[in-house]
Amino acid sequence: MKNFSNKFRRKNNKEYKKNSDFDYYSNNKNRSKKNDRFLNNSAKNKEVEILKENAENNTFSSLNRRNPRLKYNTEFFNKNSDMHKEFTNKRNFDDWIWGKHSVYETLSSDKAINRIWCTSEIFSSDKFYILLKDLKSKGVLIEEVSWNRLSQLTNGASHQGVALQLACSSTISLEQLIDFSKQNCPNPILVALDGITDPHNVGAIIRSAEAFDCKGVIIPQRRSAGLTGTVAKVAAGALEHLHVSRVVNLNRALAELKKNGFLVVGLSGDGQISISNFQEKAPLVVVVGSEDRGISLLTQKKCDFILSISLKGKTSSLNASVAAAISLFHLTGK
Repeated sequence: MKNFSNKFRRKNNKEYKKNSDFDYYSNNKNRSKKNDRFLNNSAKNKEVEILKENAENNTFSSLNRRNPRLKYNTEFFNKNSDMHKEFTNKRNFDDWIWGKHSVYETLSSDKAINRIWCTSEIFSSDKFYILLKDLKSKGVLIEEVSWNRLSQLTNGASHQGVALQLACSSTISLEQLIDFSKQNCPNPILVALDGITDPHNVGAIIRSAEAFDCKGVIIPQRRSAGLTGTVAKVAAGALEHLHVSRVVNLNRALAELKKNGFLVVGLSGDGQISISNFQEKAPLVVVVGSEDRGISLLTQKKCDFILSISLKGKTSSLNASVAAAISLFHLTGK
């Protein structure tokens, strides 16, 4: 019995070992399968990531191939934005003066002034009030603004509540312009601007007026560009040979001109008389309106004639400076 039991035990032990070995190997095989799956999955994930990166690189490179200017355009845009910031930070203040003492000395001198900004404290002070009132009557635009607004205009400078912009040319009064225009010229021509705020148009009209031997230009105090550096540049030297009068109210100025024997003619696309058929020979004031609104209704009522320029093409209107040049060519040639 003992031998049999020992044999049985040995047999069981061998079988147990086999079974245990089998379990061990099977477990290892399962684990290895899992590991292989994990490795495969990780490898696949890596492959997917590599494919994605390649796809992104390919799409980016294909985009570059399709639009090689993309990188250049972005760089150019960034440069432009930087240049714009630099331009706003380095605004041209060559014709600006601020500070109480500096402005007061400039106002007391004979320098031509385009525009003045001041706070209510400066405007109501005895020191500045008389000077500002006199300049306003001469056509200088004076604007009362807040302290913060003035700080924005001067880019945060220590303005002390007042600043001004110098004009590139001096102006004369309307009476002086009338007297000068009638000297040695029986039928002088003057140009009046109504609501033209673009300095390029103002400069171009001044250039054309001088070229066609007009005797002067009339600019209203408000709703018009002043004699700034841009106007002088576009006028190309014409401001040195042409008188300019800046008036407080254009309609009152036109009424004064009519009293002195001038005919007032306005330019409009709705004019009933073609400028080529206009035969009146008299001192003339040619009124040029803005491109978007034209001549205002009140100013049209002051006009003796409303003239139009005949257009033959499909374009329905002209630039204000171009219309002024064509009208002056017709009117001075008669």
